[in-house]
Amino acid sequence: MIDINLISFLVLLTIILALIFLGFAELYLHRNALSKIPIRIHVNGIRGKSSVVRLIASGLREGGLKTYAKTTGTIPRIINNKGKDVGLHRLRSASIGEQIKLMRYFAKQSIDALVIECMAVNPQYQWTSEHRIVNSTLGVITNVRRDHIDEMGTTANQIASSISNTIPFNSKVITSENKHFNLFKDIAEKRNTEIENSEILDITKEYLNNFPYLEHPENIKLALKVCQELGVKKDIALEGMLKTNPDPGALLIWDIINKNKKNQFVSAFAANDPDSTLKVWDLIKEKTKNKKCIFLNTREDRRYRTIQLIDLIYAEIKPDLLIVRANNVTSLINEYQDKIDLKVFDMSASQDDIIDYIINLNQFFVVGVGNIVGWGDHFLEKLKKYYAHA
Repeated sequence: MIDINLISFLVLLTIILALIFLGFAELYLHRNALSKIPIRIHVNGIRGKSSVVRLIASGLREGGLKTYAKTTGTIPRIINNKGKDVGLHRLRSASIGEQIKLMRYFAKQSIDALVIECMAVNPQYQWTSEHRIVNSTLGVITNVRRDHIDEMGTTANQIASSISNTIPFNSKVITSENKHFNLFKDIAEKRNTEIENSEILDITKEYLNNFPYLEHPENIKLALKVCQELGVKKDIALEGMLKTNPDPGALLIWDIINKNKKNQFVSAFAANDPDSTLKVWDLIKEKTKNKKCIFLNTREDRRYRTIQLIDLIYAEIKPDLLIVRANNVTSLINEYQDKIDLKVFDMSASQDDIIDYIINLNQFFVVGVGNIVGWGDHFLEKLKKYYAHA
């Protein structure tokens, strides 16, 4: 008589053993892929990751290293060894699992270096991304800003601790973060890893003016420090960075012309936390003599961010005009209404109506902040037809 329980046990045991075998096989294939990528640079932080990835890769290529890069940023991209963007098509939502498959792809390209952006936000996933997937030979941290507080922590220290999950063991990490440098240093020391700050470097205004787009000096300093660490001379790395193909979220000043109306527009939607927004404003506010306007594009599921940015705009930026796309913000702006000219569109307003309002201003410098994903991307595509150099 057949023992059903024994058969069930044997089937279950076979499945378990098969899964264990597949797990070991997957681990072997992944480690083999990593061994074929001698330099692996993992870039984490709150802002500037995509830009820094591109800058580092450009500098290394100029120094003679065959370098590939991968950004998550505004739109996920692979940047090949010629510095050209290759679209990354996803059949499902973003997952750190795609990094495993990409490692095998990069390993087949016989490259010298890979610069890859950390795509994880959750602290546990950040740890997994570094210590189970990338195993970086050099860690990079851009900065700590007040964002992703629903996943990374409500305080700056908690956010910094979350970001520190990608500090490698027995290696080196370079950062442009100052306020939380000591926190990173303590963790790095526990992992037998050396840490350096890039802010000691200097980037001249003349060099910044030669850049094809508006780039933060701290991003360039950080990328330069990484390139120098890997043996590329300063002048060579800086020359290479001038050839960087900007991220879709990069700061570009558009001249917007509609009949006899002339305005300027800068998309800073990707800088969607208060600290980054203020840094962007400080970088670009002297670039024009036009009247200043902030266009705040909000998200319904980021109410805390809307409050933060409205407070910042009225307390620090103080533009001549504020355009807000949001629902239920009356209570937030009532106390400020007499201080700054204001135009509010609710979330149901069409993009055409908002664009029509902007292009019929005159001699305004309009800076878009708040959020770019989805609505913001489509808005920019429509606005682009009024761009004088499109």
